[in-house]
Amino acid sequence: MSKADSNSRQGSYKANTINTQVDEIVAAMNSEDQERQFLGMQSARKMLSRERNPPIDLMIGHGIVPICIRFLQNTNNSMLQFEAAWALTNIASGTSDQTRCVIEHNAVPHFVALLQSKSTNLAEQAVWALGNIAGDGAAARDIVIHHNVIDVILPLINNETPLSFLRNIVWLMSNLCKNKNPSPPFEQVKRLLPVLSQLLFSQDIQVLADACWALSYVTDDDNSKIQAVIDSQAVPRLVKLLQMDEPSIIVPALRSVGNIATGTDQQTDVVIASGALPLLGLLLQHKKSNIVKEAAWTISNITAGNQKQIQAVEDAGIFHQLRHVLEKGDFKAQKEAAWAVTNTTTSGTPEQIVDLIEKYHILKPFIDLLDAKDPRTIKVVQTGLSNFSPFTS
Repeated sequence: MSKADSNSRQGSYKANTINTQVDEIVAAMNSEDQERQFLGMQSARKMLSRERNPPIDLMIGHGIVPICIRFLQNTNNSMLQFEAAWALTNIASGTSDQTRCVIEHNAVPHFVALLQSKSTNLAEQAVWALGNIAGDGAAARDIVIHHNVIDVILPLINNETPLSFLRNIVWLMSNLCKNKNPSPPFEQVKRLLPVLSQLLFSQDIQVLADACWALSYVTDDDNSKIQAVIDSQAVPRLVKLLQMDEPSIIVPALRSVGNIATGTDQQTDVVIASGALPLLGLLLQHKKSNIVKEAAWTISNITAGNQKQIQAVEDAGIFHQLRHVLEKGDFKAQKEAAWAVTNTTTSGTPEQIVDLIEKYHILKPFIDLLDAKDPRTIKVVQTGLSNFSPFTS
């Protein structure tokens, strides 16, 4: 027998063994004996919790999802409910088809009901499951929202909320704000904003990061949504978080600030008034190139504004940093820096444009980007150069 034949037989044997195990587990779960039922449910959960290749499709094929959902409703046995919720959470963390199977068997309203369980562990597991479902895409997210999840999660957040529970709730909130085409129903998501704004004062990195991501998703939209975030008083705190020595917080806080700077001149003024510009200048010197890129992009949004806003950028000494990015930065950061320069040449005063040439010596590294192999960047530089031309003859 060849080695290939041996491997094939071993694979077949292993598959048959797992099939037999799943048959036995499902038989136990369908038993009238409550102890056997629980042990079957627990075995199913353990099998679905394997780090490598959990047999999710096999379990689904054996009809485990409707059994788990039946167990979710067994309010006389919270441990059985917990094991069932955990198993469904693992299934919902899989592919979109696997998540859809959980949704189509009507799990969402049962998970929302479990959020009010007296067992914190059970409520936390329900949050985790709903976070997995909501994170699968816009359609799944809206199903969770339409089952009034926001009504239930808002009262769960208070000074007594255990940290692990709070982390999961904020992650769920972030997923409720995520995805576009379509965006989430804003009248619902808007209710999260005051709480998210308060969560920006948390001392926990994970809570802060997910709260910032949630706000970045909301602000990545039209100006009315940007205004709602401004009205929640989140901007000064988002700006302050740019000082943190923690990239997992800086990145979403910076994305939020950058999104807000894409809004109206008045909305951009809120960013400037919150003290963002000196911090953006520092972030242009950050060791992580993606943070430099995001900072340059944010500045390009500000220089796309009015002459007073461009002057604020100049007064903060940022054009020195932009020149350094143009000279030595990562190409993605250089592209954003080029936009910042071109936007200045488009909207700035003659004096501001001359300063770029004579005071900040930006012209040479700017022109050097014409050697880039990216047509869009070349076009941005060419636009800037045509704006510079009256001042370089």
